[in-house]
Amino acid sequence: MPSEDSGAKVSRAVERISLRPVPAPEAADPQQQFPPIVVAIAIVSALYFARDVFVPLAMALLLTFALSPMVTKLHRSGIPKAFAVISVVAMAFLAIFIFVSIVVSQLTVLAQNLPSYQYNIEAKIRTVKEAQSGNSIFDRGARMLKRFNDEIGRSDEVERFAVEPEKKPEPQHERPQNVENNQPAGGSPLQGNDPNKPVPVEIKYPPPDPLSLLQTFAGPLIQPLATVGIIIVVVIFMLMRREDLRDRFIKLVGASDIHRTTTALHDAGKRVGQYLLMQLIINISFGVPIGIGLWVIGIPNPMLWGMLAIVLRFVPYIGPIMAAAFPLILSLAVDPGWMLLFWTGALFIVLELVSSNVMEPLLYGSRTGLSPVAILMAAIVWTWIWGPIGLILSTPLTVCLVVLGRHVPKFEFLDVLLGNEPVLSPPQQLYQRLLSGDPDEATERAEEFLQSSTIEEYYASVAIPALFLAENDRARGVLDSTRRSRVAQGTVLLVENLSEHHDDEEEEEENGKPEETEKNADRPGAKPKAAKAKAKEPPPEEEARVAISAGGRGEFDDAAAVILGDILERRGFEVRDISHDELESGSIGKLDLTGVSVIHISYLNVSSVAHARYLVRRIRRRNGRVKIVISFWSEDPENVDGEKIVGSTRNCHFASSVEDALELISA
Repeated sequence: MPSEDSGAKVSRAVERISLRPVPAPEAADPQQQFPPIVVAIAIVSALYFARDVFVPLAMALLLTFALSPMVTKLHRSGIPKAFAVISVVAMAFLAIFIFVSIVVSQLTVLAQNLPSYQYNIEAKIRTVKEAQSGNSIFDRGARMLKRFNDEIGRSDEVERFAVEPEKKPEPQHERPQNVENNQPAGGSPLQGNDPNKPVPVEIKYPPPDPLSLLQTFAGPLIQPLATVGIIIVVVIFMLMRREDLRDRFIKLVGASDIHRTTTALHDAGKRVGQYLLMQLIINISFGVPIGIGLWVIGIPNPMLWGMLAIVLRFVPYIGPIMAAAFPLILSLAVDPGWMLLFWTGALFIVLELVSSNVMEPLLYGSRTGLSPVAILMAAIVWTWIWGPIGLILSTPLTVCLVVLGRHVPKFEFLDVLLGNEPVLSPPQQLYQRLLSGDPDEATERAEEFLQSSTIEEYYASVAIPALFLAENDRARGVLDSTRRSRVAQGTVLLVENLSEHHDDEEEEEENGKPEETEKNADRPGAKPKAAKAKAKEPPPEEEARVAISAGGRGEFDDAAAVILGDILERRGFEVRDISHDELESGSIGKLDLTGVSVIHISYLNVSSVAHARYLVRRIRRRNGRVKIVISFWSEDPENVDGEKIVGSTRNCHFASSVEDALELISA
């Protein structure tokens, strides 16, 4: 049958295509790759010298991100794509044109009214000069009091009235001898008696023709109009060919990993679009009250300053300052006093505080993914490359770079340098602070962590893993004795600083809310708070149990033992912290084991299995009844064979985690 033949042909074709070998991308020769610094210099140079090309493209790209959601909604509602694109672009640029027209008209009115403010400006300048020259009312009052004091302190022998100094006669300006009142009868009226006197010459140009007038007035407008035209055309074509451009970008950047590239594109579009939309809403909520407030205060052209505030607030950090500078200067010219300046400054300060601390966290918070330092540095760099327009475009362009670094491994350094996500894990942060000898900052970070977690969770997930890192560096031989002592002592000091922290108070507050307790109980895998608190409380008969927490072999083991000892104290044990030196063969005989029910020994070095086995034997010879718990804290507990340590020793247990150790000790 024809259908069967066609099906067979299709299957054979598919088979041939599936069996065809896919050529793997050739690996680049490392010798042919340029150093990263050379590539960075080349990119920055291209952006700088070709800014006339890249600036319109960048603005068109950002406008495409901003207008794309509206085009998508119109197209999905049944409107043809071409009509949706043209209508959205026309409305957007019409709004921009109206905005610019209003600003230009307001600037024209302001320029016409500036001469009327000349008297107030001169009065302010005289006031400032008098304050600087020492002629202010305070200086004159001080000089008067000084003269009164000198007059009262004079004796009777001193003359009370000083002789006035003789006035020097004012020099009389005589008329130069070579100047006469009357013009001589002979000679040229332009030269007089001086034949070398230059004759004034007046140059008269012919009236300009219409072409010259057009070139004079339209010449400066050609480049801005051409830039606007390029932006409009590029935006229309980007919106029309959006899917095709997306596929080409995926093929160019990451065809081997379409999922990662698609995620990067979606993330970039979402972040930039949300940033522009939310920032526009915040700026409008800032500029409209500014205009209304300036109108109430009495500043001329309040609409102009409100609209400029909307635009300038796109500039990070310095935008609000620039928006406030013009009305503040104008308030000096309008008001002969100083109250108008005060009210204008107060208006900008209050509205900026509300926008920065209320509106921004409420609407987008940290959705841009940029750190504050990155925003400031990006503003400086983009301003240096592209000028004022780069200052406005700095934040959205940097957002695109951060998204690129977040999803493309080759550009991960961009996310590290510019992103707002912490680049070090909590254990790495703690180890770095301890290594720097700053346990106070480590305590502050711990208190921040404890706002959402318990002290045992902090010790198990942050403090002990930080000691893992220290032990790994010690094993590699990169830590000297000074740094080892610094880390160990810092850990002990951290535990002492956290000794006043209690989780029971927070648990009691949460248990006092039955609705929240039921809500947490419904959560899958959630353990009721009351059950956790009950599990942490030791039985009544074990309240007086004595436990020894000791390090196995080194300073870091002693620090880990102090951490576990603090947990045991919170569970009602009486803990004796001892160092690893007290368990050596020459010192273990002096160890007081009276009343001790359990001995816990901490190890961080997984290669200390033999040492732990011999230590268990020494303790067992010293006391045959005490419970012994050997804990090996390791990132990979499977590398430690607990049977080699415990063996057939009775009442001896092995643990590889904090939870297991606490369960064995409390049993």
